[in-house]
Amino acid sequence: MKKILLPFFLLSLLFHTVLASQPPKSEFYEIKVYHVTAKQIGMMDNYLKNAYLPALNRAGVKSIGVFKAIETDSLIYVFTPLKSLSLLTKLPQVLAKDQAYQAAGKEYIESTFKEPAYTRMETIVLEAFGGMPQYQKSGVTAPMSERVYELRSYESPSETRHLSKVDMFNSGEIDVFKKLDFNPVFFAKVIAGSKMPNLMYMTTFPDRATRDARWKSFGSDPDWGKLKVMPKYQNNMNKSVVTFVRPTDYSEI
Repeated sequence: MKKILLPFFLLSLLFHTVLASQPPKSEFYEIKVYHVTAKQIGMMDNYLKNAYLPALNRAGVKSIGVFKAIETDSLIYVFTPLKSLSLLTKLPQVLAKDQAYQAAGKEYIESTFKEPAYTRMETIVLEAFGGMPQYQKSGVTAPMSERVYELRSYESPSETRHLSKVDMFNSGEIDVFKKLDFNPVFFAKVIAGSKMPNLMYMTTFPDRATRDARWKSFGSDPDWGKLKVMPKYQNNMNKSVVTFVRPTDYSEI
């Protein structure tokens, strides 16, 4: 019997070793951007805090980030990490069947024509880079009300040049961010959105002064200096959009 069981044990051990050695699969992310007026912010906070996030948590979706733009009161960003794209299509059905969500989110769900919950909503769907296939919670320990999260979007003039920029991140740029304590949350390419081809990423800092100092260090870093002059990475982006946001007190990341 021992002779028979030994091959099965070795095969099982080999199978689990192979699985452990495989890199994790890239996650998908959804970013919802709500355009709101000052009058709508209260309704949106109540909905997100008491209805939307709890419902997604019950559905197994954790670590949802809710951020507000620092330089304007009109934008709310909701970042949701997803294990698969199929989950993105299933969530509306899940919410429709969740009675607790329906009750807690009634004001938002049944908002009137004259008093809508938001002015407009954008949705961006992203796939994480291979160089950082899963999001990471910020290592910043400063109070949430003082932190600065920097959301960047890099647009490229063509799909080929966009992929060049993605490769640049995977081939060393992400490593520079980590080495210099940018506390990155995610790096991902946009697979559905209004401004394509582009990629987006988020870094975090305890305050604006630290952010400025880290970017100064980035510009003079020798590894970045070598990477940025490589011929294959020239002219791979033509627009950078920088947005500073701060997590709400109920944000999960």
